Amino acid sequence: MPVKRAIHDSSIRPYQSYQRRRHCWLSRSGRTNPAGYILCPSREDRCEKFSDRGGRDHPLTPGPSPGPSPRWGEGKVNIKFNSLASAGGEGARRAGEGVGEGVVRILLRLQGIFTGVAAWSKPVTQSRLMIAVPLMVLLWHVTLEAEDWPQFLGPTRNGQYRGPILADSWPKARPPVVWEKEVGQGFSGCVVAQGRLILFHRVGNQERVECLEAKTGRPMWSYDYPTHYRDDFGFDEGPRATPAVDNGQVYTFGAEGVLHCLDLATGKKIWGVDTHQRFAVSKGFFGAACSPLVDGGRVLLNVGGTSQAGLVAFDRENGKVLWTATNDEASYSSPLVAIIEGARHAFFFTRSGLADVDPTTGQVRFQFPWRARIRASVNAATPLVVGDLVFLSASYETGAVLLQVKGNQVKQVWSSDEVMSNHYATSVYHNGYLYGFHGRQEFGPSFRCIELKTGKVQWSIDQFKAGTVTLAGNTLLVLKEDGELVLALASPKEFRPSAHARVLPGTVRSYPAIADGYLYARNQRTLVCVNLRK
Repeated sequence: MPVKRAIHDSSIRPYQSYQRRRHCWLSRSGRTNPAGYILCPSREDRCEKFSDRGGRDHPLTPGPSPGPSPRWGEGKVNIKFNSLASAGGEGARRAGEGVGEGVVRILLRLQGIFTGVAAWSKPVTQSRLMIAVPLMVLLWHVTLEAEDWPQFLGPTRNGQYRGPILADSWPKARPPVVWEKEVGQGFSGCVVAQGRLILFHRVGNQERVECLEAKTGRPMWSYDYPTHYRDDFGFDEGPRATPAVDNGQVYTFGAEGVLHCLDLATGKKIWGVDTHQRFAVSKGFFGAACSPLVDGGRVLLNVGGTSQAGLVAFDRENGKVLWTATNDEASYSSPLVAIIEGARHAFFFTRSGLADVDPTTGQVRFQFPWRARIRASVNAATPLVVGDLVFLSASYETGAVLLQVKGNQVKQVWSSDEVMSNHYATSVYHNGYLYGFHGRQEFGPSFRCIELKTGKVQWSIDQFKAGTVTLAGNTLLVLKEDGELVLALASPKEFRPSAHARVLPGTVRSYPAIADGYLYARNQRTLVCVNLRK
């Protein structure tokens, strides 16, 4: 791939960076091939490298800097948007109010989407304006996603937060609690989109989808439907799967396998499907737990049905079945979609192992067996994709494996049960290393760091106890089952917490959401909103 030239032209920025850092545009050389522009951040007057679609780093030749940028709104054209509903609604209004770096970081992970952007310095013409307006709207939409936490494991479905910078310590015993609310049963995590928080829990014999104002906790609407789920092991009987919000619609998947689509603004039901009844799904150990994944016009789920309905894609607008694939039983993991060598791959960690499926057609590229030898076991952690590498991990003497994907083929790089055996919580990746939990939840797992490409353990904190881990910049946010929140630098050299505080009583098993600098976490009785902003 040819080296791209960094053209530093801050005058073409459609927003103001809240830290006023210089940014640059990258372009392919040659006027005959104008595609391939992407945005990258730089704290200096030059960029040192960029990553291509395959995740490979390339050096850059810095271009000239044209001087200081004009302030937002100055110049010959002042564009005012009266309605940006499709670009993020209320969140779009705040696009220039201090989230520029979030936009940049998200754009770096949306490589290849912006393929028609050109850097210009001449006076704005009508044709250039026609290009600028939709680009700015799209940037506003990306800004919103940078602040929101609209699905399981966040905007990029890998446990990484990309919003305003968080404080690395707290002045008092714990970060300030903004509001709290009594909640019903469930392990379902909250999601946040367009200033609204979606809570999915069980109240009595009803599964309830509830919408709250994210910053205040004020109720906005709720939608209830009956449930008869009973846990065979005496555990919590509420929903397990985390909702997904996309394009003004909310998708939930209840413990009995009922998939709903609701209107985000009103809570009105758009459609629903009882997947267990339709596809003859068995109850399993702990009910349905797959968090819906919205990809394009599809909602993807590991339903676990019979007759080639292990994996199912539903039409996001009406719930019609678009395709089915495999006979794999449902696991407690959730799928993700990644681009590898220009192709879209949907990865499902089912009860049997990894399935790589074309999300558009349902065609199975390959299946890689990875499960415990005993039936009383679960696969629960979500696969992690880094470039063309896929990391899988499970407990019950199964362990971790690193795979390399090449087209329709897969190659094992390494595997071990002594490295990073995730029971429930998904690990996070940062600069070549994984951070996560090793060992069974009930036995007090360790928290450790390993090198991704080799599996070499860098450090390990034994008997750390179970929890979840999220990455915010270069900081680990670990929420332990006893309700303690721990902050630490993501470093392969050592684990050194910079702050810790109890934000909830135990037991905390739901994944938290972090949106616009606020942490939303719940146990089986209480939901809290905590201000983590710097």
